[in-house]
Amino acid sequence: MSTTTRPVTDLSPEELRALAEQAGRDLEGAHPGDVLRWARDVFGDDLVLASSMGDEVLVDIAATAAPGIDVIFLDTGYHFAETIGTRDYYADFTDVNVRTILPLRTVAEQDAEHGPRLHERDPNLCCALRKVEPLERGLAPYTAWVTGMRREDAPTRSDITVVGWDAKRSKVKLNPLAAWTQDDVDAYVAEHHVVLNPLRELGYASIGCAPCTRAVAPGEDPRAGRWAGTNKTECGLHT
Repeated sequence: MSTTTRPVTDLSPEELRALAEQAGRDLEGAHPGDVLRWARDVFGDDLVLASSMGDEVLVDIAATAAPGIDVIFLDTGYHFAETIGTRDYYADFTDVNVRTILPLRTVAEQDAEHGPRLHERDPNLCCALRKVEPLERGLAPYTAWVTGMRREDAPTRSDITVVGWDAKRSKVKLNPLAAWTQDDVDAYVAEHHVVLNPLRELGYASIGCAPCTRAVAPGEDPRAGRWAGTNKTECGLHT
């Protein structure tokens, strides 16, 4: 198992990358809870989980495996009411510390600067302003961050590691659910009575901002409802 006797804040980027890559090999196949326990032991308060409350299982596991962990929620101003309600449940009733991060401009201020419905005309710019930039600010104090990405989510995610190196940000990046299938997720939900975003029951397999997300039909790709009708597949947080 990858460990270090020096505080992670004293490690160089090269040392952190080596630590992450070794941990990725050591922890492949480990339960997500064990991955999070390892990360909490190594990174302590320098560990943060980023969640849009579409990966409720991960937040539920983190509340037990890394109690008190900071959870960044990016409030884009375009979320479904159900998503905000799910955030509030996990903030109020589980052992995680939810930190809501806002964009630099309100929706009204963005409309005044770029014109209304920017998400329709230039979704990449809208995501950059309302997701990517806030995430950068939210992650800045931390050495390692956790996401709910899974390999089966999309072809662009098929090679993600359980623990790896985020070269763009020079941070350790953890994907504890990387190897889990939807069947694994469903089994955990049933066994642990996980509180899910109510949109799940309405066919929303992947949940993002309301104007850019629709329900998917049975058998349809889980992310087909994100930016439907465009060639956009990622918001930019993980690319």
